[in-house]
Amino acid sequence: MEAAAETPKSLSLPWTTRITLWLLDIGLNLVMRKDGTVNRGLLKLVPLTPPSSEPINGVKTYDVVVDPTRNLWFRVFVPTQYTVEDLPVMVFCHGSGYIVASADTQLYDDFCRKLARELHVIVVSVDYRLAPEHRHPAQHEDGLDVLKFLDIEENRSKWLPGNANISQCFIAGDSAGGNMAHHVAVRASQFNFQQLQVVGLVSIQPFFGGEERIGSEIRLNGTAPILTLKQTDWFWNAFLPLGEPYNRDHPVVNVSGRYAVDISKMDLPPTIVVVAGFDILRDWQIRYYEWLKKSGKEVYLMDYPNMFHGFCLLPDLPESNQLISEVKDFIHNVLNKI
Repeated sequence: MEAAAETPKSLSLPWTTRITLWLLDIGLNLVMRKDGTVNRGLLKLVPLTPPSSEPINGVKTYDVVVDPTRNLWFRVFVPTQYTVEDLPVMVFCHGSGYIVASADTQLYDDFCRKLARELHVIVVSVDYRLAPEHRHPAQHEDGLDVLKFLDIEENRSKWLPGNANISQCFIAGDSAGGNMAHHVAVRASQFNFQQLQVVGLVSIQPFFGGEERIGSEIRLNGTAPILTLKQTDWFWNAFLPLGEPYNRDHPVVNVSGRYAVDISKMDLPPTIVVVAGFDILRDWQIRYYEWLKKSGKEVYLMDYPNMFHGFCLLPDLPESNQLISEVKDFIHNVLNKI
């Protein structure tokens, strides 16, 4: 879809989804302390999923440590019904404001399992360092280091299945993970890999912003589920490096703003940008899409006018399944051009 669809006047959701969103919002606010720290003790109550060598829903999983000194690791999701043909590799970056969640959080384990099964890809879900204990650029360094790790033949032959095609690598992420996916792709475009090739970018409701308050932030703040301006400001304050002369117009936040990196001559891959009608970040995401297009990049917009931030993680929603289907088409089209 190339044009943003018209957003309905009100959000229509099943009551079960509304309860889930309400509980998620309460939990998020409870872990965000007023002093800018995160209540990690409370997060121990969040359900985690261990790796499984026995397939669950057609996908087996295992964990790989990249660097124990900084607890950098990733979870591999291997669809077991495709054992002969080469499969693309999707490096996935989870969301949650750069402050919470992990590759083994049940919500993300379920989602990555679904991506592997439905998209016919091997998913590498990155467990990167979190803010505020580790501020930018730690997260983006972790993402690039996972790509470097996979590019080494010895690591690849030991830790990825034999049918993993690292020359067909997609980077994907939702929310903060969508922000991270973009910046990791930019870093990757400037690194000389031996075998790994980033051929596509899947940016699901990427977390961008700026000092200016723009349309969707003003219009939807306090009425749309999941995110508020108070929360997004808290996330950015926890994430941005201390002591630098930047505010929310830092290029890592306001990716297309006055301090934006010139990407026009960078070899960035085809990109798909997912937006939703009831996401306060919507207009920042559309600006991102327009900036990529203006910079001469191949980019596509997917708009879900009756959805909210993070809808992809709720499998009972038809739109979540539709998103998987459209990402599958995007991957198919990218690979057909190679």
